[in-house]
Amino acid sequence: MDEPALVKSDGQRLAVWPRAPRAPRTLALGLVQALADGIHEGRLARGAKLPTEAQIMGEFGVSRTVVREAIGRLAAAGLVATRHGVGSFVSAAADAAPFRVASAQLETLRDVIALLELRIGIETEAAGLAAQRRSAHNLAVMRAALDAFAQAVDAGGDAVAADFQFHCEVARATHNEHFARLMATLGAGVIPRARLAAGAPQGVERLDYLRRVNGEHESIFDAIAAADADAARAAMRTHLANSRERRRRAAAG
Repeated sequence: MDEPALVKSDGQRLAVWPRAPRAPRTLALGLVQALADGIHEGRLARGAKLPTEAQIMGEFGVSRTVVREAIGRLAAAGLVATRHGVGSFVSAAADAAPFRVASAQLETLRDVIALLELRIGIETEAAGLAAQRRSAHNLAVMRAALDAFAQAVDAGGDAVAADFQFHCEVARATHNEHFARLMATLGAGVIPRARLAAGAPQGVERLDYLRRVNGEHESIFDAIAAADADAARAAMRTHLANSRERRRRAAAG
């Protein structure tokens, strides 16, 4: 079977999906992946005009709606720019791939440990800045996330959503949008048990573990509320380092 390819305006075929992809969640996401790979790997050069909608439709067997959705997603990611009445072009800065952590990069204990090391560096400083800059509203939403965590545990849940929400609220309390955007980019999958312990039974040991995790969150919150930047950094570092060590022990066992 021939590789899927795009056709440039001069008739030359341009392969943008040279290997079998993972099954996409939607046709549009599959097309986004194909075009983004072509851009990042240099098969679609900076400033190059993308094939027409009709060419992409014919090559990938998708509708005009799918093509337009995919182009819209690429434009939102800064990979392409559309000029009305002219067409879509690869952005001048598109060869610098945006930072993201794909699901495939969080499939093993080693992967999760590596990401925790990154989080220690970023979120430790975020906690210190949050202690210096937090508002009353920031404290209120952090408190709500902690309460939601406790309620989820009492109801037999894993509290992953509330856990991630707390870390996002700490990032927002820095009042530096880059911290908040980075946490949003990482997504809830950065919470280790979101991937490694999905569906695990709620035994006594697991309940104790989750309550201990939220106790560490409480220490972070108390330091931020007290405007103690050094204590907030120390509490966040301890929390994430504890998580990393738990995963290291699991990997060694």
